[in-house]
Formats: sequence, structure tokens, C-alpha cells
Amino acid sequence: MKTALVCGAGGFIGDHLVTRLKEEGYWVRGVDLKNPEYSRSDADEFITHDLRDYKICQRVVRFDGYQCNFYHSVPEQYRLPFDEIYQLAADMGGAGFIFTGENDADIMHNSATINLNILDAVHKFNRDIEGELPTDHKPTKIFYSSSACMYPEHNQMDPDNPNCAEDSAYPANPDSEYGWEKLFSERLYLAYNRNHDIPVRIARFHNIYGPEGTYDGGKEKAPAAICRKVNEADKRIEVWGTGEQTRSFLFIDDCIDAVRLLMQSDCKEPINIGSEEMITINRLAEMIINFSGKDLKIKHVEGPIGVNGRNSDNSLIKNKLNWKPSVELKDGLYRLYKWIETKEKPY
Repeated sequence: MKTALVCGAGGFIGDHLVTRLKEEGYWVRGVDLKNPEYSRSDADEFITHDLRDYKICQRVVRFDGYQCNFYHSVPEQYRLPFDEIYQLAADMGGAGFIFTGENDADIMHNSATINLNILDAVHKFNRDIEGELPTDHKPTKIFYSSSACMYPEHNQMDPDNPNCAEDSAYPANPDSEYGWEKLFSERLYLAYNRNHDIPVRIARFHNIYGPEGTYDGGKEKAPAAICRKVNEADKRIEVWGTGEQTRSFLFIDDCIDAVRLLMQSDCKEPINIGSEEMITINRLAEMIINFSGKDLKIKHVEGPIGVNGRNSDNSLIKNKLNWKPSVELKDGLYRLYKWIETKEKPY
């Protein structure tokens, strides 16, 4: 049985990833500050702790056998590394959280600290158990979830022709401090790979959406936010900016498929995981309104919007992994809307 540690397992993508790993027969430890919002985690062991605490990271990266757990001390001879670690823990949210400027210090400090802690804890644990494992034992492979927000702002000014190819990342000019931290952490993982032989895989996520994702509270992203607004509205919904900004959105099942393929591959460079089905936010809202059967108007209001255009360039992932999305946007959005429709209204 393979073993995996999922950091950020209480989040949307992390929770879905835990479920997939369990379906594939893994023993899984999940760790996060919080439990999943809408369902119970499928992890064999779920640890509610803060990964900004280095001592916690030192402990969670050790797998001590199927009968042991995080809270019990075990003899040193049972110290084992995980086969795989998935690092998705981060301080993140939608445009209303990332682009206001009010959360920049927390975003950069919290996320960078977690990545520094996890990598250093793995490196030092590997050093401590060197020589104790069979010679054919493979070192722990680490997945890092980066973001399309690390791409240069100047390449995303034209909403019809954004450039988000992997090789366009430099010269660097992300549109937010969130993007700068993601870029820094990418380089951090690659440096630990070069200097300490830690196998890493890096994905740049492009707007992942689907059921079980946050849809209110200020950290939700556009698809979930608009689904919620439409579900609650009687006459109109608000859309930030002109609504002509473009994005692409990837359904959660496709995201997890791509992550698993990437981890099983020998692809070492950062790679896009997203959809090339680009759409304006206005059209996104119209599509969701159609699902509802309501006669709603769109009111444009001031608000943070990020870059004018963003779309995943999937040339590299098609070439390296022979992967492409299988869920069309209209089908994934319908599933998300119907899921949010079942949730209890806040009034």
C-alpha cells in the first residue's frame, strides 16, 4: 500500500485529492487548520494543525506505520517517509481576497512559511534516515500547487489573446503578491530538487471549480460566487468590472486527473493544469442565469478584477502527459449550480 500526505486537505482541491487517493488504494494523512467545509474527510488520519509551525511540519512528514498515528510517539525504527506529499496548503481566495491589497502580508508570509517548513522538514528527515532504508527505496516525491497568478501581468492585458505559456513566466511580473509568492515557491521547490535530490512536480492551476468548493464568505471564486448570487437573486446580480474580462475554468475532476498523471510522470518543469475554453465573465453569468430559469439582469459594479485576460496554454501538458480536459464548462457549471442550489440560504 502506498502512502500519501496531503497538506491543505481541508480545502476544496485537497479534499477531492484525498478522496481520489483513497479510491486508488493509498493510506492518506490529511493536515489543515480546518476540516473540509461540506463533508467529512476520507483521510485515514486527519490532523488539525498549523503548518506555519515548523515542529508540526517535522512531525507530519513522518509516516510511522499503519497502526501508529500522529499523536503517539513511536520507536525510531518505525520512522518511514511518505511515498508522496501533496503541498496545497496556502492562504488564498478569489479576487475579493487577493486583489484588494489588504491581505498581501498574510498571503506572502503564511504561504511562504508553509513551503519553507515542509521542504526543510522533508530534507532533514531524509538526512536523518539516510542508510536506514533499502537501497531500492524511492525518495518522497512532492507535488506543489502553484497558480496561473504567477504569469506576467503585461502578457494578460488583451482579453482575447492572453499569453500563459509556461515559458512566458520570465521576465517576471505577476499581478499580485499572491502570484509573487507562488513564483518564489516554485523556485524554492526546484532549488531543493537540485541541491537535495528531492523529486518535485509543480502545477500551475487555472481557476479550479466544482462542488464542495467555497461559495460564500469572501474567498470564493467567480463560478461559485455567481452561482450563489443567481440562486439567491430575484431581479439582478452584480458582476465586478465590465464583465468583459476573460478566464478559463477547469472542473475539479479534470484537475485531480491531471495532478495524478503529473505525479506519475517524469515531467520536472512547472506545467499548466487548466482549460483552454476561454469565456468572458458576462457570458459565464448568462450561462448560469440560464440554468436557473430566472429572468435576471446583470448590474456591473466596481470591484477587483485582476488581469484583463487569462487562459491556460495546454500545449506542454498535451505533449508531456497526453492530457486534456474532459468536462465542458457548461456541464461542470451546471453541476456546481445544482450543488449550490441544494445548500441552505443564509437568511
